[in-house]
This record gives sequence, C-alpha cells and structure tokens, in this order.
Amino acid sequence: MPEKLQVIIVGAGLGGLGAAISILLAGHSVTVLEAAHELGEIGAGIQILPNASRLLRHWGLEEVCSKYASAPRRCNMISWKGEHITFLDFIESAKRYGSPFWDFHRADLHNCLYNRAVELGAKVYTNSRVVDVEYHASPAQATVILANGSRYTADLVVGADGIASRTRECFLKRVDPPTPTGDLAYRVLLDLRKIQLDEDVRKMLENTEVNYWMGPGAHAVCYLLRNRTYLNIQKWKLCIRHELPRWNHPSGTFTMLGDAVHATLPYLASGAGMSLEDGAVLGECLARIHKKSDLKFALTVYEACRKKRTSRIVERGNLQQYLYHLPDGPEQEERDRIMRMNPTPPGDPLVWRDPELSPWLLGYNHLADVDVHWSEEQKVAEQSHL
Repeated sequence: MPEKLQVIIVGAGLGGLGAAISILLAGHSVTVLEAAHELGEIGAGIQILPNASRLLRHWGLEEVCSKYASAPRRCNMISWKGEHITFLDFIESAKRYGSPFWDFHRADLHNCLYNRAVELGAKVYTNSRVVDVEYHASPAQATVILANGSRYTADLVVGADGIASRTRECFLKRVDPPTPTGDLAYRVLLDLRKIQLDEDVRKMLENTEVNYWMGPGAHAVCYLLRNRTYLNIQKWKLCIRHELPRWNHPSGTFTMLGDAVHATLPYLASGAGMSLEDGAVLGECLARIHKKSDLKFALTVYEACRKKRTSRIVERGNLQQYLYHLPDGPEQEERDRIMRMNPTPPGDPLVWRDPELSPWLLGYNHLADVDVHWSEEQKVAEQSHL
C-alpha cells in the first residue's frame, strides 16, 4: 500500500481547490486553510478554455459545471470603431481539442470546486491566516503557523494563496510585494432583463458570442453568463510577479502554485486555467509515488512540468496586452491585416487560433506531460547516482 500523505493547501481560491481535488483523487489527505472569514470569489465573469475545461471534466465536474456555464458559439474581434475584423469558431475549436470553451461567474465555478473537494474529503477552514512556515528535516515535514498561534504540520504544504502570497514571502525569507503594471481591470455584470429592452442590444444577445473590442490603450470583452441577474462592478489593479528560480523548498515539504508564483495578466484568459493545470499536475505527481521519501522527486517533476509552460503563458499575456491596446496607425493596421489572413498564419494575434501556439495551449494533456518529465527526471536521478 502506498503511504498516504498529509497535505496542507494554503488558500481556497480556484487553484487551491483544484489542487485539493486532484490530490484527494490521488489518495492523499488534504486540509485547506483560507485567510478570509468566509469563502467566496469576487469578480464577475471568467473564461475557461479547453485546456482547463478538460481538467474540470477529468475531476468529475462536467455535469455540475454544465449547469452553470455558458458555451459561447464564437469569438469576434472588433475595432473600437465597430469594424468586425475576424472571428474564431469556438464550436469547431472545441471539437478539435475535445473540450468546450466555457464562461462562468467566478462564484459559480468556485462553488463547484469547493463542493467537489468537500465531497472527496477535504477539510476546509476559514479565518485561518498563515503568517509563517517552518521546515523540518527529520521527519521531513512542514508546519504552518496561523495568526492566532495555531500550528498545523503536514508532509507537504502547498502555497496557493494568490498574488499577495504570504507563503511566497516565507519561502523567500523576505518581503516580496506584487508589482503593479499600471493597468486597471473593470468587471461589470448587467441585468439581462433590463438591457434586453434595447433592440440593438437584444439582437447582440440572440447568439452566445464573446466580443472583443480593441482600441488605443484599452480593450473591452463582453459575454453572457447563466444564472446571474444582478449588476456587479469590480475594479482592481493588475499586478505581476517576478519569476522565481525555483518553486520547491529543498526539504521537499513545500511548493507553490497559481498566482503565488506566476501571476498572469488577464489578456490571454489563462490565469485560472494555469492554476488548475498546476493542481492537476501536482496531484498526478503525488499519485505516482509510494513512499513519503519520494515526495521530493515528485515535486521536482511537478516544477519541471509547470515552470517553463507558465513562464511562456505570462510572456504571451504581456504580448496580448500590447497587441490589444495598439493605437491607430501602421502597427494596428498590420495587426488587423494578419488577423484577416486565411489560412491563419503562425503568430496570429488571436492566439487561440494560432496554428503553432493554440495546440500547445488548448490541447494540453497533463497526464502526458507528467509521463514525459517523470521519465526525464528519472534518467537525471539515475545518472547522478553513477
């Protein structure tokens, strides 16, 4: 019988709960510690691409998620002056990658993940703000210390506490605030019953489509959500995190995921997806070990799978910001010309359609990725013992 790990996840956001589900399905025990007094996700809509919806389905969430998700028919790219530039057929793309494009209210997706984690046996505690992490050599364990003085010890602690991560600072042993980009994001929920009174708006809403309006220094995105009928406005600063040389503590008792290590600007609609991928890969790595002494190796594979991929996503998200916000002029005209080309060329600004990048992004298979890196790291380990 494989040894059962005791795992603590710091943070009950989308990434933390996704990791909890994946690790529980791997046969280990999970405790989730959340600093907030109650669970809930702020914000409004969230786009889930096929690489992430594939994971939700893999975790047994297809039926419940389908109740809360809208499945848009296509994505339209439009100039700020109203000129239609190009589109992506989401239905055909979903067929190609074997999983749908979904749009959620963040709170609905969060509830789906939370309920599944609890169903699988997760213990979730709110009002549990972690202020420090201690690492122990014998036995190899880590202890989290809460603001109220409580202590929790586990074989593995996972820092999933978001862009303002305290566990990251504990890992680095220094203050490390996120870096503002100067951009602001506004999210608004509108009551369909009221805005449908406008004939032009009603026509736009007849088909479930995602619309992107690109303009100088700004862009707007619009899509339909299910089961939500109220207005909600949020504003927050968009921040980034500088890349770390490593995610894992040398003791093999601590790692991180999500915005704590690779905060991603929203221009690629992949921040939540990368966090869910992190959790899926981490759970799969932990499913393949039989002894607690193998944990350090599993974390090495996890980092090898995730670090380069998420770095590339962050870089591409930064590029999307630039492309979407071009001022009118020659560069903007060249962007639009490329987007109109048929067949779609490599480097298409509509990245979900790029013939080189979209298979890598949307077709991601976490099981195959772990297979490859597990084998590679085993070879490295064997050579080091020669």
